[in-house]
Amino acid sequence: MSRITSVHAVLPPHRHTQQEVTDVVARTCLPPGRDRGVLDRLHANAGVRARHTALPLDRYAELSDFGAVNDAFIESALDLGAEAIRGALDRAGLSPTDVNLLLFTSVTGIAAPSVDARLVGRLGLRPDVKRLPVFGLGCVAGAAGIGRLHDYLRGWPDHVAVLLSVELCSLTFQRNDDSMANLVASALFGDGAAAVVACGAQRAVDAAGPEVVAARSRLYPDTERVMGWDVTSTGFRVVLGSGVPEVVRRYLADDVDGFLAEHGLARDDVTGWVCHPGGPRVLEAVAETLGLPLRALDVTRKSLAEKGNLSSSSVLHVLRDTLDGAPPPPGTPGLLLALGPGFCSELVLLRW
Repeated sequence: MSRITSVHAVLPPHRHTQQEVTDVVARTCLPPGRDRGVLDRLHANAGVRARHTALPLDRYAELSDFGAVNDAFIESALDLGAEAIRGALDRAGLSPTDVNLLLFTSVTGIAAPSVDARLVGRLGLRPDVKRLPVFGLGCVAGAAGIGRLHDYLRGWPDHVAVLLSVELCSLTFQRNDDSMANLVASALFGDGAAAVVACGAQRAVDAAGPEVVAARSRLYPDTERVMGWDVTSTGFRVVLGSGVPEVVRRYLADDVDGFLAEHGLARDDVTGWVCHPGGPRVLEAVAETLGLPLRALDVTRKSLAEKGNLSSSSVLHVLRDTLDGAPPPPGTPGLLLALGPGFCSELVLLRW
């Protein structure tokens, strides 16, 4: 097994109420004279009270094209990424030179050299650190990233691995686009980052934190257009179908039950559910199809309300909030799960 020795979650400095964001979207997306009733209802029912953005709201109108947007992504991603990794290493009592693998994930910007490469010198990581930049997993990447750290550490049990997620969803917002997908996305998504430090079994002998027991990935058939991006001249244009809750209801319970059964467990054995906050309807579908107790997803719902959906960073924020709050009893099973483009799921079995 491997062990998660620390999680550090960060948010950019600009915080806005949901109403402030709604008003900006109305001004920049809706044609003059268009009734904003649908937009107001979407934002009011999104389960989000406030969000953080990488830039002040009035700066977004100054971003003239995809290049300017992506430059802003790189600059902010480096600042937030450095803060997240430093915080996670400090929490784990480790130094940058202890890191053997750095996995970086984002679906809201691109860079070559990648963000992880640009952080090596800035943070004082070793020049021989292994790097793995990942693009395209989207919301599922926080859970998938923990799974891939675990896979690596099974082969290198004396190593230290770091996952960094930076998602600046506000920079993908499409002005002058009143499509339902864009309006729904504008109601849900925010900006944030998180870093996870994990250690192999030999390195983590005296470390605290949940153990990673196993991970499972699953792609669902004929669902490629449920979620993702159309890459256009103005940047990433969201693909967000209405069928996500139906996919959850069709597949998730069997996936969870099969995964748990492989380890001699059932749903009732799980004492802590760490779920990506996709949105109210998705959370309802998860809770319903898994038959979860009434308050099982309270930490997830609180994260959605206070921060919005942070794509791959969200489930890591939920994990951090779970560990900082009232964590489940030591030694009991936990399940971390997320859904994302593909359409797919990632399940990670924990032992608290």
